[in-house]
Amino acid sequence: MESKLKTLGVAGSFAIYFSAALLMFLLTKYAIPFMSSVTGQETVLFWFIIAGLGVFLPLIITGYFILKSEGCLLSKETLRDRLRFKKVTKSDLWWSFGGLLLVLLISGALMKLMVLLLGEFDHTPAFMAFEPLSTGRYWLLAVWLPYWILNILGEEFLWRGVMLPRQEVAFGKYTWVLHGFGWGIFHVAFGWQLLITLMPLMFIQSYIVQKTKNSWTGVIMHGGINGPSFIAISFGLI
Repeated sequence: MESKLKTLGVAGSFAIYFSAALLMFLLTKYAIPFMSSVTGQETVLFWFIIAGLGVFLPLIITGYFILKSEGCLLSKETLRDRLRFKKVTKSDLWWSFGGLLLVLLISGALMKLMVLLLGEFDHTPAFMAFEPLSTGRYWLLAVWLPYWILNILGEEFLWRGVMLPRQEVAFGKYTWVLHGFGWGIFHVAFGWQLLITLMPLMFIQSYIVQKTKNSWTGVIMHGGINGPSFIAISFGLI
């Protein structure tokens, strides 16, 4: 199926990246603070709700319509052959967990370097900031879980499943460079401090998914960073 894919070049790729980045920026800049101020609820609650339904769900819908324009039906064959959600092999797991370790090491080193150069700072965007969970706030975990699923599903479905294979037709073995850069643009609303620490994930994961040609490696890496880190922060472990 990959040989029949249409090319997704620079213009098409960045039209999607910039549109998604703009949507993320507008919702985090205006919608989330507004809802928080009106209701008195902490901003992270509306990050879960608004980002989940207003950013990541639209990514899934966008991917669906791209597939539909290709004449693809949502089937096991499409998931396996077009979107490359294939059976995970031992090699895939080695690449995924090895990549995770490398990301953590490089991101940690970048964080320490930034502290040395800039002093102590809070790299968490205001709309994502929250105190460790306490009595009466554990219900936030129930809101976070569907958001987390939409986050990982939305990004991995569109970026790695739908777009990456078509980008490979245009850019070959260097696709991961453009792909990682575009994925970084999507996160511009997070602020430059957090964006710098995310860059290792942007490029290393893009390379590994392209290398393994299995979109599950992206799910493992992306979910393996986002999920455990949120849980650790929620319970005051980091």
